[in-house]
Amino acid sequence: MRFGEPIDESRLLALLRPGPGIDTVISADVYGEGAADALLGRAIEGVERDTFSLVGAVGHDFVEGERDGPRGFPRFTDPRLRGPDQYAAYLRRATESSLERIGVDRFDLLLLHNPDRTGFRSEAVWDGMTALRDAGLCDAIGIAPGPANGFTLDLIDCFERFGDRIEWAMVILNPLEPWPGELCLGAAAEHGVRVITRVVDYGGLFWDDVLPGHEFAEHDHRRFRPHGWVESGRRRLERMRPIAERARLTPLQLACQWNLAHTAVACAAPTLIQEPGPRARRIEDKRVELAALPEQRLDSAAVAKVRAIGDNTGSMALKGASPDHEGDERADRWPLSDELVAAGRRWGVEPERDLRRAQAATAA
Repeated sequence: MRFGEPIDESRLLALLRPGPGIDTVISADVYGEGAADALLGRAIEGVERDTFSLVGAVGHDFVEGERDGPRGFPRFTDPRLRGPDQYAAYLRRATESSLERIGVDRFDLLLLHNPDRTGFRSEAVWDGMTALRDAGLCDAIGIAPGPANGFTLDLIDCFERFGDRIEWAMVILNPLEPWPGELCLGAAAEHGVRVITRVVDYGGLFWDDVLPGHEFAEHDHRRFRPHGWVESGRRRLERMRPIAERARLTPLQLACQWNLAHTAVACAAPTLIQEPGPRARRIEDKRVELAALPEQRLDSAAVAKVRAIGDNTGSMALKGASPDHEGDERADRWPLSDELVAAGRRWGVEPERDLRRAQAATAA
């Protein structure tokens, strides 16, 4: 993913190997076009299968689809590749191939990875995902929108349509990005969908080694964030630091516990990055810090105060269905529909009020 400094494979395998204290591992078949699966397979080799949880993700067709530069590979639901009658067969092939690369016979959880509009709404897609669970290729199924912020109404609508099948969802959430991820949590909880939160570290700031003036490599994905995001984030982090210190938490642990204080959230998954430079922390030390996360120490007042400090409402244009979208439908952005607006309103989300980018927001 081109974050931070590359590390050699022996270090990476040790970091990925389940235990001590971290016993869930996550892969996606499109990363490295199968290379991430194979690497993870080497990391878990010899580990008893019932001692860890394995999460997979499928959805980008990197076999029959052609990469579109930085936009990546097309979703398997792209009509140029196949129609609805072929969705289930694709999902089966992709899942079996991912399992084979990893060297196991099932996922504990399989996520639909970065779906387009069809993926959120199609009965054929979710019939295919359900069939994988019924066939024993996974124990649970879920959805992982992305890679950027948004998809709020699409997720809520998906929960309403398929909440009786979906067990997990993955969203971006952290104390410096409560918006818009928090807006779908009520619907998730009501439908019994447990939430994995990613980017808990806010691009590395909560690890405390991304400082003003940080040099990001040319292809580091964090360069897509707005200008000044490190400096602004550090100022807000300093206001949160006393709360963390009173609770005897590191900044990263504060971020994890803030996420986990939300009813629907059951998992916090920060990104561990080996940053460049002499002041950078060793990635192994970050893993130890994450594994040492204590039981919940934040009360409701602390959660509310952190949220107020980190409020980022309107800070960016959102992906998926949003009132800011203009033009034709794209793979990651599309117009609002009356149906989606109605779904949002059932959960207190007014698109014009809650999903628009603020006029003064810095361009992403």
